[in-house]
Amino acid sequence: MQTCSKFIAKFASSIVAVLGCFDRMLFKGYLPFGGDEHLNRWVDLKNLRRKDFIPLVEKMSQQLVQHAKNVAEKAGRRYLYLQGKRRKESLIDNILGEEKITSGLIAVLCCIETCRTVKLRFGKNRPWLQFVYRPQRVLYYYWLDETFGRIHIRIQTWFPFTIQVYLNGHDWLARKMQKKGIGFVQRDNAFTQIDDPQAAQKLSDRFEKIAWQRQLDRWAKMVNPLLRARGSLVRYFSYRWVIDQAEYSTDILFKSHHALKGLYHRLLDHAAVNFSAQDILTFLGRKMDRRLQGEILTSCQKDRQPGCRIKHRMKNNWLKMYDKFGQLLRVETVINQSREFKVRRRRMRDGQRKMVWCPMNKGISNIHRYRQVAQAANHRYLNALSVVANPAPAYQQVSELIRTKQVNHRRFAGFNPARREDVQLFRAVMSGDFAIDGFRNAQIRKLLYPHATPDQHNRLRNAIGRKLKKLHVRGLIAKIPRTRRWRVTQRGHQVLGTCIQLYYHGFATAA
Repeated sequence: MQTCSKFIAKFASSIVAVLGCFDRMLFKGYLPFGGDEHLNRWVDLKNLRRKDFIPLVEKMSQQLVQHAKNVAEKAGRRYLYLQGKRRKESLIDNILGEEKITSGLIAVLCCIETCRTVKLRFGKNRPWLQFVYRPQRVLYYYWLDETFGRIHIRIQTWFPFTIQVYLNGHDWLARKMQKKGIGFVQRDNAFTQIDDPQAAQKLSDRFEKIAWQRQLDRWAKMVNPLLRARGSLVRYFSYRWVIDQAEYSTDILFKSHHALKGLYHRLLDHAAVNFSAQDILTFLGRKMDRRLQGEILTSCQKDRQPGCRIKHRMKNNWLKMYDKFGQLLRVETVINQSREFKVRRRRMRDGQRKMVWCPMNKGISNIHRYRQVAQAANHRYLNALSVVANPAPAYQQVSELIRTKQVNHRRFAGFNPARREDVQLFRAVMSGDFAIDGFRNAQIRKLLYPHATPDQHNRLRNAIGRKLKKLHVRGLIAKIPRTRRWRVTQRGHQVLGTCIQLYYHGFATAA
């Protein structure tokens, strides 16, 4: 993890482990049918009348639905037809809770969705098959796979039978660590404890080396019997697989809830205020170009459940930061538009085949490049955040500020960081006007009591003197030799600055 060593080195005392891993992955499979002209030529070569093609498609659709029912019945699981809007993931969670399923099929869900399919249109000379978006039945197979954990496979029941496969890299990694005997604690899609982070990272790096074509084809045959059914129009066809969406996360596990919470809100504020559009492009490995088409946006949600999140969007690619369970900081790059990035490929240049940088397509052969791009973006983001100071030590010192201090048998009362008058004193002594020459009692008095009358000066001078003495005995300010001036110490900057942060941003969010 050398590329994010600045952030890790700075907060090493609070960090337990760092893990980079693919998170949410969406693969899509397409049968080799291009546009309308290609489809009509293919139907003609099959010696089919175009008007007869739709009834055949309807028959194939019924076969897919019946196959889903048979698979569910054979496994002893539920086949559910959903009407209206339903949260499928919540429904599957309930089924898992009720039936205690540990492996195999969980359930098959059928619902109506709008997808790209084919429709017959009547032209002047002969009918014409055209791809359009229409409502149709869509099947969702939910499995607990022995290797990949919880996955679901979505197949549309009308031609061209497009398939989508969802899986999570953290679930896959959990099963790999379990086989290797590496202890861990998993919550949702994150690890809150890993016994051997280095070994876990080596396992995680193997994700891109899986024989994805073979694995995805195996899943496709499980849900689409038409690929091997005798007499099927798509028999012996194979899917072309692409990466529809890839999320790669860098997880930083902190020692405790308190070690992260105060720091996290500072990271959010710094990212929201200081990261410009040019910075976001830099994180994603791009340069600012006037020809860039699309928006670069940042959104920060602090009232979000289950926690605060900041999201930077460049076109349809995202860079996010959020915390999980108050103990894990996650920086995540989401790639939806892969052609915004480059990959090296052999191409003809000047009559010769050369290795050149080309726009990256969504082919599954580029999964290693997806990881490189996303991992580099996460590390650049963390490096940029390494300038944020860690407030944890100062928070501990704030508690000392409250207690009574005794020096030479004399007791000095503590301060109240939630009291307005005390915070105004802290702001006054830390004013930038005093950064070079320091400050005197009269200057602080003028800042705190600008409308004081001459009769009040003596009383206020003594009151300010006592408060400065309370700061002095705690090592927060120091006397400048051979003068009547004071300066704020390094410890004072840390502690008093934290008090001001606590007061103006709320104890609930900063402590």
